[in-house]
Amino acid sequence: MARHKNKIFVLDTNVILHDSSCIHQFQEHDVVIPITVIEELDQFKKGSGTINYHAREFVRALDELSGDKLFGNGVKIGPSRGNIIIRLEQPFHEDIAHNYSPSKPDHHILNTAYRLAQENASRQVILVSKDVNLRMKAKSVGIVAQDYFTDHVKDPAALYSGHRIEENVPAELIESIYREPFEIPAGLLPVKNHFASNEYLIMRNGKKSALAMFDSQQQLLRRIDKKQAYGIMPRNAEQIFALDALTNPEIQLVTLTGKAGTGKTLLALAGALERRKNYRQIFIARPVVPLSNKDIGYLPGDIQSKLDPYMQPLYDNLGVIQNQFSESDTKNKKIKEFLFDEKLVISPLSYIRGRSLVHIYFIVDEAQNLTPHEVKTIITRAGEGTKMVFTGDIFQIDHPYLNTYSNGLSYLIEKMHGQQLYAHVNLEKGERSVLAELASNLL
Repeated sequence: MARHKNKIFVLDTNVILHDSSCIHQFQEHDVVIPITVIEELDQFKKGSGTINYHAREFVRALDELSGDKLFGNGVKIGPSRGNIIIRLEQPFHEDIAHNYSPSKPDHHILNTAYRLAQENASRQVILVSKDVNLRMKAKSVGIVAQDYFTDHVKDPAALYSGHRIEENVPAELIESIYREPFEIPAGLLPVKNHFASNEYLIMRNGKKSALAMFDSQQQLLRRIDKKQAYGIMPRNAEQIFALDALTNPEIQLVTLTGKAGTGKTLLALAGALERRKNYRQIFIARPVVPLSNKDIGYLPGDIQSKLDPYMQPLYDNLGVIQNQFSESDTKNKKIKEFLFDEKLVISPLSYIRGRSLVHIYFIVDEAQNLTPHEVKTIITRAGEGTKMVFTGDIFQIDHPYLNTYSNGLSYLIEKMHGQQLYAHVNLEKGERSVLAELASNLL
């Protein structure tokens, strides 16, 4: 029997909570929403979080397509699109009931996909879920299952690093960049690939070397010097590049990636404090993703006590900067004043989302635990005079439904690469300690 070219995609609840516009991403194919998914979405409609937003938006979109046909052959999603169908509950197929208990909503979604596959032998039925366990269960009963790929990056290992090394650069070019005006035309440097806007460069020729950044407007390579920021001195070329991007007022969006111990958060804080006078406030926030996927409600104490463990690493980094100065030093006292006067605010990301972001130096730590939609929501709220910095390790994800391909930080780097207002630096060398570097590499 010939295979029908139009497929049937069955969506899990977590796909909709990840992207409420997901039904528009399946071209001419049909999309089936199990009634169990609708029931689960109902539990998420109230609240101010991103998943609550997606639940409400999806239900509104369904309401606009409403009609009895939604529960039959379906309703056309749009021009050149397939139908969307809400599938009502059916008795568990014996093949499913034999292995999976009906007490779990996931198994009802699995049963829907299985029955659709039995009823549509000429069409491929695919279960789309961000839950790897449900995907494995689907495959165990012969159902094709896949992640939601729409906002995945192509290859995380090949993501833009923000800097490059060029060997055998003519010695006269390296020498000339050390003379006023401390820049050279980019065209004089023979390179295989064109420079991206604000890309950093290590130029070498034997023992001679220089650090530079590509100015896309002027088509120049400008020399970058090692400089400290609020007592923090960079220890390698990557950190020098990072501090330059963090303190450059022309660059409004910065991403810093790297494994633990490379100095991402410390440099971001130091850069913000160095440029404090240019901004009304410094906000530094991180998403709260509890360990082992437990809700913070299981922790003892009031809300502040529950959140303190998640915010402590940020205070630790601030303490490192403070400890560069004596108790009587003005800069040490200034940090205390900033905290007291709320000129420097450290808070969970969910507490800051609703605030006005005008003339703010805004740092988002552990950004790899954000979805692409969450990153977009944060950046699109940036007001006049605001600088945004996202830091994280795209290979260390704590979010249960995100990975190296689908997290918001990877997505941001891939999409913003080459933009004039954007700079990125991937920090590769750990500077915490020899032991920390060894553990990061081997364990």
